[in-house]
Amino acid sequence: MSNQSKIRSNVFNDVNRAPNRAMIRAMGVTDEDFEKPFVGIASTWSEVTPCNMHIDELARKAKEGALKGGGTPFIFNTITVSDGISMGTEGMRFSLPSREVIADSIETVMGAQSYDAL
Repeated sequence: MSNQSKIRSNVFNDVNRAPNRAMIRAMGVTDEDFEKPFVGIASTWSEVTPCNMHIDELARKAKEGALKGGGTPFIFNTITVSDGISMGTEGMRFSLPSREVIADSIETVMGAQSYDAL
C-alpha cells in the first residue's frame, strides 16, 4: 500500500508532520509499524454493567488478530449503558440515544486519528 493511498498519509507524511509522528512514537510505534495500516478497535469495556466486563479481553484478542493480519492496531473506548440496570427508571431515557453516542464517538475517533481501518 503506498503512502498516498493510506487515509492517515495526510496526518503523518511530510517534514511538517514530525510532531504528529512524535505523538504516535511515544506510544511505542516503530518505523515498521508506520508502514502498516493503522487499525482502530472500538471497545465498550467498562465496569458499568456485568455485560461488558469481559469486552477488554475481546478487544485485546481483536488487537492480536489485527497484528497477525499485518496491521498496527489501537484500542479505544466508547460508552456503554445497561438497560437491565436502568429499566423502570428515568435512566431508561438514555438507552436509545446511547446508540447514537456510541456510533458518533467511534466515527469521531476514526476521523480524528485518521485510522485506515476499523
